[in-house]
Parts: sequence; C-alpha cells; structure tokens
Amino acid sequence: MNHKSGFIAIIGRPNVGKSTFLNRVVGQKIAIMSNKPQTTRNKIQGVLTQDDAQFVFIDTPGIHKPKHRLGDFMVKIAENTLNEVDAILFMINAEEGYGRGDQYILDRLQHIQSPIFLVINKIDLVHPHKLLELIELYKEKCDFEEIVPISALEGNNVDNLLEVLKKHLPEGPQYYPADQVTDHPERFIISELIREKVLELTREEIPHSVAVAIDSIEKRPSNAVYLQATIITERKSQKGILIGKQGSMLKEIGIKARKDIEALLGTKVFLELWVKVQTDWRNKQGQLHQFGFREDEY
Repeated sequence: MNHKSGFIAIIGRPNVGKSTFLNRVVGQKIAIMSNKPQTTRNKIQGVLTQDDAQFVFIDTPGIHKPKHRLGDFMVKIAENTLNEVDAILFMINAEEGYGRGDQYILDRLQHIQSPIFLVINKIDLVHPHKLLELIELYKEKCDFEEIVPISALEGNNVDNLLEVLKKHLPEGPQYYPADQVTDHPERFIISELIREKVLELTREEIPHSVAVAIDSIEKRPSNAVYLQATIITERKSQKGILIGKQGSMLKEIGIKARKDIEALLGTKVFLELWVKVQTDWRNKQGQLHQFGFREDEY
C-alpha cells in the first residue's frame, strides 16, 4: 500500500474556526478556542495518523493587519508557513461571508504554488441558498483545487474533506509516531489552556494583553501533578480584574483550567496561579522571546 503524508496549513481570518477544526481532526484539544479574534499566537501542529496516511496540520495565527510587534510576529508566521506546505486550507466563515479580510488573504495566495482548498466552515448556521451563492462568489476569486463546505463544530463533512485532501497529498513517510497528536510540549499546551480560560471569562480590555508563563511542573509520588503558573498582563487595572473580588476571578480561571489540564495529563492536578504586571510586553523583544514568540524559529 502506498503511504501518503504531508503538511497542511490552515489559514483564514481570525475566528473562522481553525482551532475548532484542528481539535476535531486530532480528537482532543491542542489548540485553544475562543470567540475573540487572534486567539492562536504560535504555529500549532496537529497530527492525524491513518493506516495509509499521516496529515500534519498547521493552525496558523489569523492573518490580519498588525498593530504591535506581537501582531507582526503572528502575521509573519502565518505567511511564512504558506511557502513550506504540501496543501493549504483557506477557511472562511459561511455566516460572515466574503469580506475585506478575505481579499487581504487571497492577495497573498496569488503566488503560492501549493494546491489551495477553500473550506467553508459553520455551514450549520446558514441557509443552503447562501452557501451556493458563496461558492459561486469564491470560484471567481481564486482557482481553488476544490471547495468543501463543513461544520467543524458539528463534524459535518469533515471526513469527506480528509478524503479529498488525501488524494492530493504526496507519497511519503510517517513523520510522527501513530499516537502523537501534536509536536508542542505539554508545558506549552498547559499555558494555552490557562490562557483560554482568561479569554473565556474576561472582557475586551483583557484578552490580548495576556500571556501565561509556567513556573514549575512537579510530579509527586502520588502521581498528582503540582503546577505553578503566572498570568502576565500589561496594566495594574487589568491585574485587579484578573484577580477579581476576593480572588474570585482567578479562582474560577484556575478551576476551569485545571479540568482541561487533568484531561490532557490523565491525572490529578493541583494548580496555583499568580498575576503579574509587565508593562507593554507585546512590544518588547526580550519579553516576547520569554513567552515563546521567536521569529528565528520560523
């Protein structure tokens, strides 16, 4: 049997469902999900292994016009990825339809040699007529290899998309062990799970000014894991919001994050959280490096 394998970039405007799709195909949460844009900051690789194929999906940060050095970093990762892969999934939100942000991405796809597939996500939220109109509109915008409508959340047509992709992948080796679902270390996934809960529980003034540093991970003889982590934010007022009245917000973030971390590690977890202010960290190269945003790795 010929074995196929390849690297597939998932690109699209912020909040089109890239992380939801990635978690769906690998079968567990490796990319954080939020209804706030630009949730994904690093290039997250998810691996799906079948008997005759291995898909290595790369969930890139949403391509957008950057407003600070962290934004520059995120867009550079996304654009560099396009030149290194065997296929590209350009994902759009069926409910939002065509927008200027999509054209911004389409312009960047004009000189790409890899096959490009249009994936219309969230089809469960629109009438079939609107879907047909979208398909016709996008056919005129770019010469897509194929157009595949899906619902990543519901799982509709995702298996079909995988079959379509497999046909276009080159013959190749199995790059990762069959039971591996991501190339990111547990420490990174844990910090992302904590950040997800911050995004989920706080309002607009907080999300993008937050980073999470894992201070220590210790496995005790009881098999329980003791975790200490610090939530970094930019202003004192944000620190107050993150801690909450009598520590209520920080406690809720910790409870929700601990459940996901226990599911990831398969063991009892004790989680201690602190909040620290580091002014304007998103524009400081040294602090971006400290939190894992290194341009030279991409």
